Amino acid sequence: MSESSAEAVADVVSAAGAAGSWRRATGIAGAAIGVLAAGAAAGVAVERMTVGRGMRRRARLALDSTGPYGALRGTPGKAYADDGTELYYEVDDVQPDTGAAVSPRRRRLFGRKAPAPVTVVFSHGYCLTQDSWHFQRAALRGVVRTVHWDQRSHGRSGRGAAQLTEGVPVSIDQLGRDLKAVIDAAVPEGPIVLVGHSMGGMTVMALADQYPELVRERVVAVALVGTSSGGLGEVNFGLPVAGVNAVRRVLPGVLKALGQRAELVEKGRRATADLFAGVIKRYSFASRDIDPAVERFAERMIESTPIDVVAEFYPAFTEHDKTQALAHFAELPMLVLAGVRDLVTPSEHSEVIADLLPDAELVLVPDAGHLVMLEHPEVVTDRLADLLTRAGAVPAGATVGGYGSTSGTAQPG
Repeated sequence: MSESSAEAVADVVSAAGAAGSWRRATGIAGAAIGVLAAGAAAGVAVERMTVGRGMRRRARLALDSTGPYGALRGTPGKAYADDGTELYYEVDDVQPDTGAAVSPRRRRLFGRKAPAPVTVVFSHGYCLTQDSWHFQRAALRGVVRTVHWDQRSHGRSGRGAAQLTEGVPVSIDQLGRDLKAVIDAAVPEGPIVLVGHSMGGMTVMALADQYPELVRERVVAVALVGTSSGGLGEVNFGLPVAGVNAVRRVLPGVLKALGQRAELVEKGRRATADLFAGVIKRYSFASRDIDPAVERFAERMIESTPIDVVAEFYPAFTEHDKTQALAHFAELPMLVLAGVRDLVTPSEHSEVIADLLPDAELVLVPDAGHLVMLEHPEVVTDRLADLLTRAGAVPAGATVGGYGSTSGTAQPG
């Protein structure tokens, strides 16, 4: 991005925060918030589209009506966080006798008796939902028991009770406790594989930090995708120094103000849908040939996150530091995976995690951005299937597929 683009970014954020000019600045602010909703903390210049607005709107509607992504549903359940927040999850069960091999670790944990089936618990990222694991969920159906849940204030889960009633900021530690509540409700016994993307990976680290005995006694493998153990305050999101410093200087105040005028800002986001889509593409994907239906699927998840939720969660990332918690994973089969061109949580953060866990498998996916599990589902699913095999969660000869197409697997519900 050029220096002039960086200056434009600063102008966008400043204009959004100018007192007394809310109606004039709402559309601009909506564009800036679109960046945040994609998981970034700065703006981006988007090339002007040549297709008419009406045609673009019709194309989005067509993709919404035909795209199968996010249509997979399981057995619903509810857990309750320590502050009373209702957390929604779904379970995809399998037949009890899968023939899966029993790993040495599982033998130590459960002795000679038939062990409970392994459950894979998926935690999603900021401004996404459980549906962001669509391809992996489709591939693993019938192979292993899985749990998919929506983080507080996301998807079908309730708004954070402490945030609504007491104004308590969201913390990564709180998300770790939320995950514990989901595990208690959906997986009260048996071995667990933890899988987390971005904020979901941080949630997994927070769980380990607060409940090390759970990791020691029940967790048999961990996968961390496009995430970070700390230092997110130094990420430049692909901006030159001048641009990112300008955004960091004003962003906290702007977010707080916009969160207090949510209805007005939401109108601005809708008015700038085309720019919003371009921003999401830049900060979510790196491939030029990404499926338009997948792009629209990601956009739909992100745009469904209310602006006040975006504002509530953002400060937690700069405070996040769970480097010490990684030690609890040291003896487990580990997968650490990231897109090489991730602008939100750069792959260097995954390399740091792998350096601290030398026995972990590090996979860096070329031509991949932040939403690598949607952009290159075959790579993510293959490496995850290998991890599950090493952990004894699935039979060595099991067929894990279907990640490239959802025909015949997607069941609306």
